[in-house]
Amino acid sequence: MPSTHTSLHYHLIFATKNREPIIAAPWRAELHSYLGGIVKGLDAQPQGVGGVADHVHLLVSLKSTHCLSDFMRELKKSSSSWIRDSHLPSFQWQEGYAAFTVSASARESVKQYVTNQEEHHRMKSFREELIGFLKKSGVEYDERYLD
Repeated sequence: MPSTHTSLHYHLIFATKNREPIIAAPWRAELHSYLGGIVKGLDAQPQGVGGVADHVHLLVSLKSTHCLSDFMRELKKSSSSWIRDSHLPSFQWQEGYAAFTVSASARESVKQYVTNQEEHHRMKSFREELIGFLKKSGVEYDERYLD
């Protein structure tokens, strides 16, 4: 039996270039499914995928052998290629991302949060949401880079 046991869950958030609301509702669910497929292809487990017109959220479980920055680079690269080929030839994701660790006991509530983005963003902007996560997690940030 292997001696390495991990529980590595991440809430990932990234936005479209300039936060343009260009992820159209007719193909948004297809994008979310595609993102889940990319996660599986990278040998990780998608737990939930959601988002709105200008950003996406994922809850993923990674292995101890994953490097988060490499994982994110491949996830964004592969999904932007698919979007360009299928829907928007000039599509780009914004540089960077947010990643927050999630305890096993909080996984279900984070999954619900991730998959209910449409409803959530009727009350709160992406900027407000991101600042809330950063503050709650104790992450220092420069407001110039939040838009």
